[in-house]
Amino acid sequence: MNFENIKRNIARHIQLTDQEFAHFTTFLSARKLRKRQYLTQQGDVCRYTYFVNQGCLRMFEIDGSGKEHNIQFAVEDWWTGDLDSFLTETPSQLNVECLEHCEMLLIEKKDLEQVYHDIPQFERFFRLIIQNAYVASQRRLLSVMSKNALDRYLEFSEKYPQILQRVPNHHIASYLGITPESLSRLRKEYASR
Repeated sequence: MNFENIKRNIARHIQLTDQEFAHFTTFLSARKLRKRQYLTQQGDVCRYTYFVNQGCLRMFEIDGSGKEHNIQFAVEDWWTGDLDSFLTETPSQLNVECLEHCEMLLIEKKDLEQVYHDIPQFERFFRLIIQNAYVASQRRLLSVMSKNALDRYLEFSEKYPQILQRVPNHHIASYLGITPESLSRLRKEYASR
């Protein structure tokens, strides 16, 4: 298992001894998934939190009419999963699907609780991860409520250029809350400026 990416990710927030990091890795499992494979589906309880070692995923909801609504994307060096389902141990309202072949490191909730006990700095680490996720979610909500489609697209393309290159247009359109045709028009409009 390659732990270098997750080690760098953790080191940006907390300092661990080699022994503490080695102990943490004993709680991790590795998983390889194929494109279009699901980590979690609506109705399942999300039992793990996932670190993306390689690949690209999307988190989405399917409404009552069968329409998909993309909530989030995740690429290398990101943590992902249905946080609500993971923390409350209730059925997920979201799906998490691989858009590419993925390699993940995962930790189960009970093991995470043990890590908190054994290495208290990890409570700070995951608090910071959850805080950052909350801030990003709040900013996205405000963007959807207050910005027009072009501004949302420009904000997305500036903030996540690596995702823009890897995710199909219809998923980006769904994330922005517009149709694929509208996204195509926005791109042409922006290019002609």
